[in-house]
Amino acid sequence: MASLPRRLLLQSRKCPSRTPCRASAKHTARTISTTPRLFANGDFKSGSYTPAKAVAPGQQVKAVASEAESPKKPELSEDEQAAAQLAQLVSDLKALDPSAIAEAQRKGQRGHPFAADWNLEKDEDFEIAGPDMRKAARGFWAEGEEELGPDEDYYGDDITSLGHGELANHRMLREYNRLTAWDLPLLSQLAKPFTPPTSAHPFRFRYTSYLGESHPAINKVVVEFDPTDLSLPDHSLFKLIKLAGPRYNPSTSVIKLSCEKFDTQAQNKRYLGETITTLVAEAKDTTDLFDDVPFDFRHHKPKKRAEFPEKWVLTPQRKAYLERKRIETAKLEDERRENGTMIDGKMLIDTSLPFVAEGAEEAVPLMVSGRR
Repeated sequence: MASLPRRLLLQSRKCPSRTPCRASAKHTARTISTTPRLFANGDFKSGSYTPAKAVAPGQQVKAVASEAESPKKPELSEDEQAAAQLAQLVSDLKALDPSAIAEAQRKGQRGHPFAADWNLEKDEDFEIAGPDMRKAARGFWAEGEEELGPDEDYYGDDITSLGHGELANHRMLREYNRLTAWDLPLLSQLAKPFTPPTSAHPFRFRYTSYLGESHPAINKVVVEFDPTDLSLPDHSLFKLIKLAGPRYNPSTSVIKLSCEKFDTQAQNKRYLGETITTLVAEAKDTTDLFDDVPFDFRHHKPKKRAEFPEKWVLTPQRKAYLERKRIETAKLEDERRENGTMIDGKMLIDTSLPFVAEGAEEAVPLMVSGRR
């Protein structure tokens, strides 16, 4: 329960003051509105006001023109005001007595119960909350920002953020498992048998994909073709190889071109097609066959591949020879072990070390000029 001084303070603020105020003799009372105040008897109802000129015979209505016409209350001296305040305080203290409250309730009296409507029952209820230091710590530049509010209380009924992350990963794996089980088998209906390209399709285009992800290399297009598949005469074929330059691989007889200068794969593929068309047109031009230009394959450096020596191949005869040699070696080791001529490394180490008698004291290193 709250202390008595706090109860008195709250009661004094809550209850209207009954002490008459001192009115100044020099100040003339002035009403806020020019409409006179009207008073009616108990039968008066809201919305049934009748002007004074049209008052019913049986109805008594008294109109007061202004507050100046009302009787003035006598002025009280300072001693009288102090006595009145003391009497009011005594009556308030008596009203706070539990027995007086119970007696008033027994008689059916109803008033303003203290601290019932205000939910003030503990000392903590009378404490004034100070300023929110979180708002002050945010500073001037954070003014107007949306507040997230206080953190939610944790009652042990939830998992941590790390646990939620593990659950998210588990859901993702289950989604891919469902796709693997139900959707991927349906792709077999779209499968087509592989047919190798014919001579009518000598160009092989290669594209790069990162499974829907954006990447700078996704626009690159590469084309490979064998110039011998273009059905060109020898002089045109030789000229095309010379025009291709370092893009021709003499080991595989393949010309390789690539393009990634445009933003889309279609544009890069179109550029490669136009380039091949230009090269073939120039190769078929018999004005200059480049007979005085020799072939230059210095750009191609073939990789040296080591071949397995034929002498190392395990033929049946060599396998039989190795088996006989292993048997002979094992037989010689058994004979040496029985005759004692086989060298035992452990025994040799034990016999080579200096002999130390049992119970002999170990040598203690001495310090000489700061060193051992």
